[in-house]
Amino acid sequence: MSYADLIFIDMCKDILENGYSDEGTEVRPRWDDGTPAHTKKKFGVVNRYDLSKEFPILTLRPTNLRAAIDEILWIWQKKSNNIKDLNSHIWDAWADENGSIGKAYGYQLGIKHKYKEGEFDQVDRVLYDLKHNPSSRRIMTNIYNHADLHAMNLYPCAYSMTFNVTGKRLNAILNQRSQDVLVANNWNVVQYAVLVHMFAQVSGLEAGELVHVIADAHIYDRHEPLVKELLTREPRPAPKLVINPDVKDFYDFKVSDFVLEGYDPWPQIKNIPVAV
Repeated sequence: MSYADLIFIDMCKDILENGYSDEGTEVRPRWDDGTPAHTKKKFGVVNRYDLSKEFPILTLRPTNLRAAIDEILWIWQKKSNNIKDLNSHIWDAWADENGSIGKAYGYQLGIKHKYKEGEFDQVDRVLYDLKHNPSSRRIMTNIYNHADLHAMNLYPCAYSMTFNVTGKRLNAILNQRSQDVLVANNWNVVQYAVLVHMFAQVSGLEAGELVHVIADAHIYDRHEPLVKELLTREPRPAPKLVINPDVKDFYDFKVSDFVLEGYDPWPQIKNIPVAV
């Protein structure tokens, strides 16, 4: 059975049974009808995924691999902040009339900075260090730029990645300030697992461990019955991720270079409400 499913089940049970409820307090998120969107949350959730053993995609319900990869390439490869460069409508609610989400996400990764080795943006700096200085303990990115928060239509949720090479294994820590567990948890896990695989492949390394640190992992009140339905399902075997081995440059990756073999998830839960 999928280990990612077991992690998800344990996390959700812990939140539902032991989480803090903000019911009765003033909260920012709202449902479409204007009702306050309350949550149960756990602080400081840490989940670990060994990418050398399996690809961490849920089988309890399907995660759209192609759309998840398209978004991570939009942010990390295209370094875009415009939804016109994205093949989905995930970010429509945060875009202005020109399609921009402001100085957020990909915009921050594309800003060049000066180093003694030269001028790089954050992505190119990581790629440079993985090839030329893999023993470094300074290989990281951070898009939570306080100087530009006022110009972001949405503050970054998944905001920092720290990469660490151990032997031939590329490990990474994903830091996230806040997460809607039902809607976004496995989506983000899949995205950054793929990112680690991509960086490993173009750097002559092997994908190792992805550690996901979530400061505020929450389940919304209207999501509780949907999560409880998921918890009644039996995890199925994890699929195998196959990546085009001919790609040697990160900027050459396309969505079509990734295939899941043996993915047989349970049916999707439809009409999941999203709090904004």
